[in-house]
Amino acid sequence: MHKTSLAVAAAAALFAMGAQAYDGTNCKAPGNCWEPKPGYPDKVAGSKYDPKHDPNELNKQSESIKAMEARNQKRVENYAKTGKFVYKVEDIK
Repeated sequence: MHKTSLAVAAAAALFAMGAQAYDGTNCKAPGNCWEPKPGYPDKVAGSKYDPKHDPNELNKQSESIKAMEARNQKRVENYAKTGKFVYKVEDIK
């Protein structure tokens, strides 16, 4: 029992020393430790790392939100007129 606990304590001490010795990053501030790989450009725009997003793809979410708001507006107007809530906008007359 004594040998086992001594071995566990020695292994824990070696592990703790190894964890403290390796930093692996050069942090600019606490929690800001991102470093680019060597050769990564300072400016991404126009480089081979530029994702070149399609503007139509980027606008899809804003367009769907506008459509949702228009449907909700129709539902609210119909509820104000009739007093009944109709979920399907196609059923609103």
